[in-house]
Amino acid sequence: MEEITNVMEYEEIARQKLPKMVYDYYASGAEDQWTLKENRNAFSRILFRPRILVDVSNIDMTTTVLGFKISMPIMIAPTAMQKMAHPDGENATARAASAADTIMTLSSWATSSVEEVASTGPGIRFFQLYVYKDRNVVAQLVRRAERAGFKAIALTVDTPRLGRREADIKNRFANLTLKNFEGLDLGKMTVDKVTPTKPHSFSTCKICKLHSDVKWLQTITSLPILVKGVLTAEDAKLAVQNGAAGIIVSNHGARQLDYVPATITALEEVVKAAQGRVPVFLDGGVRRGTDVFKALALGASGVFIGRPVLFSLAADGEAGVRKVLQMLRDELELTMALSGCTSLKEITRSHIATDWDPPRSLPSSKL
Repeated sequence: MEEITNVMEYEEIARQKLPKMVYDYYASGAEDQWTLKENRNAFSRILFRPRILVDVSNIDMTTTVLGFKISMPIMIAPTAMQKMAHPDGENATARAASAADTIMTLSSWATSSVEEVASTGPGIRFFQLYVYKDRNVVAQLVRRAERAGFKAIALTVDTPRLGRREADIKNRFANLTLKNFEGLDLGKMTVDKVTPTKPHSFSTCKICKLHSDVKWLQTITSLPILVKGVLTAEDAKLAVQNGAAGIIVSNHGARQLDYVPATITALEEVVKAAQGRVPVFLDGGVRRGTDVFKALALGASGVFIGRPVLFSLAADGEAGVRKVLQMLRDELELTMALSGCTSLKEITRSHIATDWDPPRSLPSSKL
């Protein structure tokens, strides 16, 4: 096999290796998939304004997220059912994240349990959570994650119903067992097969009300809560007012409502609304170290990657995920060097130009 030289190359390998139903589940977006494409395209409309004559012989990419020091501002987003990609599934991803000294977020729809992931060894791990009508189920999931040593909750708030993913409908998608629900008292809630026409327990899901659900979660756990799925200033302000420890700007990988903006386009609005009171992160469309730099320049404290993990996991298991993290790290380091930045705090808004910037005034010159 030819040497993999960038993150995007793993997608074609995954497409060839995976059953069509599985690849389509991972790769597709909602309806027309405009936002799916826009998540990538929007990055290409942001250009660099590099600074030269800077000594970049030593570059520091370390950062702190919710008090945890990590090696770089690149973390792993929650993605469901990773054993469809590789038999080691989430366990392989956890080991790769730990080796890279970064954070993994485990989906509550994982095919490995929080206990199994914890047993892979040390690492900083967050747990992704949906809000269900039956709060007892939510409380059990949170307690289970706490006992397994998870350090934060990523509360997904953009999914009162599943988006319409037409590839899954055509393929009659059905999933593997969701391990984190095994052994719980589910009451009337059923957790068996996710299908696009009978979308799992989202019949028992409810709209997340930030003013009540975040506050309620804070009564049952001391873990910090990241609110995931924010795209507007209005919701950013609500998240901050109601005690969120951080915000993840996300459109659910373009799998929910089509024709919402790319996350990189929505980022700056959310950052301004947060006013520095909480860190703001981004997921969606990140495939290059240049993308990471652009997000940081627009005010993000870090990014999360999803599909690159799934595709590299399918292609080469743990080694594939390790390589994706290393490639993105190397690309970010190079981008920083060529932009004249030796640490993350030196990356500023002035290092990029966007298509929504006002025209820059040029200094007058005499002919």
